[in-house]
Amino acid sequence: MESENQKNGNQSDEEIEETLIENNEAKEQPENSDKELTWKDLGLVDVLCTACEQLKWKAPTKIQRESIPLALQGKDIIGLAETGSGKTAAFALPILQSLLENPQRYFALILTPTRELAFQISEQFEALGCSVGVKCAVIVGGMDMMSQALVLARKPHILIATPGRLVDHLENTKGFNLRALKYLVMDEADRILNMDFEVEVNKILKVIPRERRTMLFSATMTKKVKKLQRASLQEPVKVEVSTKYQTVDKLQQYYVFIPVKFKDVYLVHILNEMAGNTFMIFCSTCNNTIRTALMLRNLGFTAVPLHGQMSQNKRLAALTKFKAKNRSILISTDVASRGLDIPHVDVVINFDIPTHSKDYIHRVGRTARAGRSGNAITFVTQYDVELYQRIEHLIGKQLPLYKTEENEVMVLQERAAEANRIAKMEMKDLTEKKGKRKKGAGDDDDTEGAFGVRKRLKSNKKTNNKTKRK
Repeated sequence: MESENQKNGNQSDEEIEETLIENNEAKEQPENSDKELTWKDLGLVDVLCTACEQLKWKAPTKIQRESIPLALQGKDIIGLAETGSGKTAAFALPILQSLLENPQRYFALILTPTRELAFQISEQFEALGCSVGVKCAVIVGGMDMMSQALVLARKPHILIATPGRLVDHLENTKGFNLRALKYLVMDEADRILNMDFEVEVNKILKVIPRERRTMLFSATMTKKVKKLQRASLQEPVKVEVSTKYQTVDKLQQYYVFIPVKFKDVYLVHILNEMAGNTFMIFCSTCNNTIRTALMLRNLGFTAVPLHGQMSQNKRLAALTKFKAKNRSILISTDVASRGLDIPHVDVVINFDIPTHSKDYIHRVGRTARAGRSGNAITFVTQYDVELYQRIEHLIGKQLPLYKTEENEVMVLQERAAEANRIAKMEMKDLTEKKGKRKKGAGDDDDTEGAFGVRKRLKSNKKTNNKTKRK
């Protein structure tokens, strides 16, 4: 092994990656991968096959067909597949089968970049492993450290964590260590391996065993060879079932070119035109997320915001309302752009164009998941042309224009401007009264206590009272 590393030291990054990954890719790919396989054919035990059938997963997806047999053989895997293709099950099923064969506490660690994704992965592990008594723990920021320490003391089988909070527990929670860990998974690996989490990931890698299985999965993967070497992947097999930056075929993608001052008007027009659908709208900042949600609520839309400055309970509450279809519009920053699986999302709107082109792939991947169809519309202003051209270059195609009639759109200008003016006043009101909310309002999102919302609720009560008197 040492002589191999010495050889690698004289090679470029590209040559190292070829020797580590691409040579293995050619010899390790299973034959007849396009053949219609069952869960049993992949080598899964009966109890896991039954769990898949109970979740109404009829047959394995391409990434599952390619990666599960290799994972069951004990290979390290780098998995690249389009959004909504079933990557979570691709690593969860082999881990659960290995756990059944060798039951052990602190068996696997799954690292994710966002808290919401951590909770979703936990739900999937529990759904697949409920019949065999698998215990999971979600360790993320924004939650009470002491409560999490008590959960860790029960020694769950599977840990799903964000890197920062896990490091907090490794350094401060007595008796907690991962010296016996058998599996490390990095979901949305390109995000975890970038500069944001570099310090935390390095600390985690130092305290977990080198003799373990490692799996990296994402829809967009960049070359992180030096970090992969530090992660001590043992000749990983690269499983690539889509081109590097591919979106699914059933996703209809459009752009609309508009002056920046008319963005709100066009948004309201499109929401009216496509009424009856469920929307995810992406904004670049927390403030813009709240402002847009308030504006749409003042126009009668059922919108809920989700952003990083909300408390974790509020973030989960907002997501739950949207998943339960109590709200038809989720307005979010990029905290919701990766991994979240909400089947009923019909349309994704990029209200603010993403600064990083790869984030576009993840954003639009919130719709058209698991074989369903969906639409994505990107707003391009006079200041966004270069960013938009980068996106088209990344995905390798030019998007069609979403057709709108300017006269029809501009009819809404006055109403949108008034709603926006009220929204800004409400934001000021919310900022001034922050921290003074009554107990019991903690489950509401950042906009539920806004002046305009309260005013409408009061007027509705008055109307109802008058009706009763009559």
